[in-house]
Amino acid sequence: MSPGTVLVTGGASGLGAAVASAVAAAGGRPVVLDRVPCDPAGPWGDGREVEQHTVDLADTRAAEAAVREVSARVGGLDAVVTCAGTDACGRLDDVPGQDWDRVVMVNLLGTVAVVRAAMPDLLERRGRVVTVASTLGLRALSDATAYCASKFGVVGFTRALAAETQGRMGVTMLVPGGMHTAFFDGRDAQYLPPPDAKLNQPGDVAQAVMFALSQPPGCEVRELVVTPAVEGSWP
Repeated sequence: MSPGTVLVTGGASGLGAAVASAVAAAGGRPVVLDRVPCDPAGPWGDGREVEQHTVDLADTRAAEAAVREVSARVGGLDAVVTCAGTDACGRLDDVPGQDWDRVVMVNLLGTVAVVRAAMPDLLERRGRVVTVASTLGLRALSDATAYCASKFGVVGFTRALAAETQGRMGVTMLVPGGMHTAFFDGRDAQYLPPPDAKLNQPGDVAQAVMFALSQPPGCEVRELVVTPAVEGSWP
């Protein structure tokens, strides 16, 4: 089955780009929301053009407006995958307040805003949502208060959303471990994965998203934990 028209946040790179590519390969129509434009040559490296709308998910009202605009332009949405995410590593008293706040605004509030705006389409079509949490949404680490708070929030939001909408739309929470993406770029050395870290390829993790999107009506994959075979943050 084609996944239909799928809105992917953070689709200009990393897991989001891999999900968008997988949707297209499955015969679906990916539409990207990201705060930076996609590479004109295509984030998938094959020159395909990408439908996208540029918006900063930290501005939740703008994010909602962007989703409604996309929906009107493409004739409605069948699914939403919320891959956009950011981080601000460091101890709580060392991370500037605006940086700490932005992590929660993008990872949690931006996720909620996008899903909220897409719900009329998803309820009408019995569509699906895949939120992207993290192993650090289930296990806390030092120097990660902002990220853990945001991802613990995504866990709670997704579980409550599934309870609230059960039987009317599909809700899956993806819990990925470490991946080879630009997520770690620009970090201080102490917050980088070690050189021998075993990280998943985003294209492999994207297949877990496609598995959730491809379930038959009435069958739900509620939660998926997908980590490298050797994963330091899980269990």
